[in-house]
Amino acid sequence: MLLCLSFTVPLIHAISKEQYGEALSKSILFYEAMRSGKLPDDQRVTWRGDSALSDGSTSHVDLSGGYYDAGDNVKFGFPMAFTITMLSWSLVENGHELDAAGELKNARNAVRWGSDFLLKAAATPNQLWVQVGDANADHQCWERPEEMDTPRTAYQVNAQNPGSDVAAETAAALAAASIVFRNADPAYSSELLSVAKNVFAFADQHRGVYSDALGVAVSPFYTSYSGYKDELLWGAVWLYKASRDKSYLSYIDNIEVDPEATSLLDWDNKYCGAQVLLSKMFLSGKHKTLQLASKARADNCICSFLPNVPNSQATITPAFVMLTYSDYLAKASDTISCGGTSVTPNRLAAFARRQVDYILGENPANYSYMVGFGSSFPQHVHHRASSLPSLKQHPSRILCSEGFTWLSSEDPNPNLLVGAVVGGPDRSDVYSDNRSNYQEAEPTTYNSAALVGALAYLYGLNSN
Repeated sequence: MLLCLSFTVPLIHAISKEQYGEALSKSILFYEAMRSGKLPDDQRVTWRGDSALSDGSTSHVDLSGGYYDAGDNVKFGFPMAFTITMLSWSLVENGHELDAAGELKNARNAVRWGSDFLLKAAATPNQLWVQVGDANADHQCWERPEEMDTPRTAYQVNAQNPGSDVAAETAAALAAASIVFRNADPAYSSELLSVAKNVFAFADQHRGVYSDALGVAVSPFYTSYSGYKDELLWGAVWLYKASRDKSYLSYIDNIEVDPEATSLLDWDNKYCGAQVLLSKMFLSGKHKTLQLASKARADNCICSFLPNVPNSQATITPAFVMLTYSDYLAKASDTISCGGTSVTPNRLAAFARRQVDYILGENPANYSYMVGFGSSFPQHVHHRASSLPSLKQHPSRILCSEGFTWLSSEDPNPNLLVGAVVGGPDRSDVYSDNRSNYQEAEPTTYNSAALVGALAYLYGLNSN
């Protein structure tokens, strides 16, 4: 599942500001289709219904709400927390643009739907609920979330079975969300920050990798390969941004960071995102001694994403991070050097913009990989709720194995999953639009979260 798509030929920019605004609105609407729990009266995706209302009841806790991660009906806490962190970062950087596009309220609602769940998950000290649903059983069925009957087992990390990675990511999400609501809802913001501090302390004091603690419950779905130090760094950075408590700066200064850790920012690896955030302090003239190394590491990370520069390592580019870093650099009148090649902020922004345009249809196939955007887009999305008829359309029950008839059907999904961005084509720009090909046809909440920020940035540009 890809965040942004590589391309092999030069593309002519043809996406207008209004189209960026349309894509932005649809990317936020996507989150309403991914909701779990009791849906609100103002729910705009009306083919969805209430689901998983009793989540957590077998463990005597309320774990209703939150988001399903992708095309299944499981609530995975690790990618959900990362989704909320990235959505919050999008609002922190581009709140004015979201407001101008008329989407600030909807974006805040998207953040709050997830942060409310994370508060429930972190309600007990030194314990964090990190998953609801038996993923292995869920993947043996193709059911609507409104009537699924697979086990809704709840899984937790605690002092005896620690998960520093998922706990620190949860702390990052809550801290980032507290910034989003600092002015809009001060009391809620304070609650988010208070819980974030407690969850981070738990992550730091009881160290371990959550997939080691939970085993087959999360593996191979969301195994933590990068360890937990990247999340501890990431969490400390967001807690400093939210609280301005200098103890987090000292923590950042003392945590061991792998100098070779340059990777795209994703649900598992946070090093690049943390270095980009830290570099802003250096570029703005704050904490120069502490952040000089972070600026160099952020440069190396961004360089690894660019084509046609020495030592380029990545073929899939997180456009939001590049746009954000280009903005930091431009405001500081700075550039980066990639293997001796000078790269300006404008070049970074232009490349990231072309990546977004590729997703929206400016590609060799003239095909949009965002559902509902443009004239040609995926019709057979790997997504249970979208591919099965809604309860309004088909009131009678669809049993576990019966649903696979719709999975294998060649008919388009009966419910349009507007705003979903699918995994995308292969390296030859070939997309099969095959529902069974989850690598290409499945959307995720966490990939779309970064795209929200990129689209908001591009909408805010004065010129097209």
